[in-house]
Amino acid sequence: MTVPVLLIPARNASEWTGPTGNNTWLLAGAEPALVDAGVGDAGHVADVERALAGAALVRVFITHAHPDHVGGVPALRARWPALEVIQFPPRAAGVPAGDTILRMIPTPGHAPDHICFFDEHSRDLYCGDLARRGGTVVIPASQGGDLRDYLGSLERIRELNPRRLLPGHGPIIDDPIPLIDEYIAHREMRDRQVLDAIASGARSTDDIVNRIYPGLAPALRRAAADTVDAHLQKLKEDGRIG
Repeated sequence: MTVPVLLIPARNASEWTGPTGNNTWLLAGAEPALVDAGVGDAGHVADVERALAGAALVRVFITHAHPDHVGGVPALRARWPALEVIQFPPRAAGVPAGDTILRMIPTPGHAPDHICFFDEHSRDLYCGDLARRGGTVVIPASQGGDLRDYLGSLERIRELNPRRLLPGHGPIIDDPIPLIDEYIAHREMRDRQVLDAIASGARSTDDIVNRIYPGLAPALRRAAADTVDAHLQKLKEDGRIG
């Protein structure tokens, strides 16, 4: 069964969030629900209201507490005061969304509180920042990101075998399993690159960033360093570095 779902961009375009900003996903029906809240842009709230065509927004599902995903909750609540917010910690039972039920799947790694929402009828997975088409996901070690957890989350979602992924950024992913396999292989490659950089004399995170991200834009350097630190943490846990 295909569940009607509407993409409503959050209108927070940036180098990080993409040309239309974050994705928010509206499931209309008996209990209208939005997956992720955007940042509170007035135009975004108006877009949601227009798409509801007179219905009230009943609940919003939050994939994780990074500002671009949760920051719009106060603005949504100002418009719909009875709005229910569904977020970490996960519930065992599914939660109504539109005319379907979403199951909360813990997927830590990008953030400790990251959750995906799985529609077992359509087999759609609302995946937040677990994956995106056209790039990889930052694992921000300084903000609780954990690469080992992230890889475990990818494997957990792979086992679910979703029909498609509806991400927090970028287009719908119609071939989830090849992308997940690509992500896992990419992280294995980064492990090898970090080890090679250390073997070649790199002695700091900045040294490693310089070697494996040549020509990186300054605005992206902090994120690259954070992800390198996540790899270093995992390699230490694996006993591959001291």
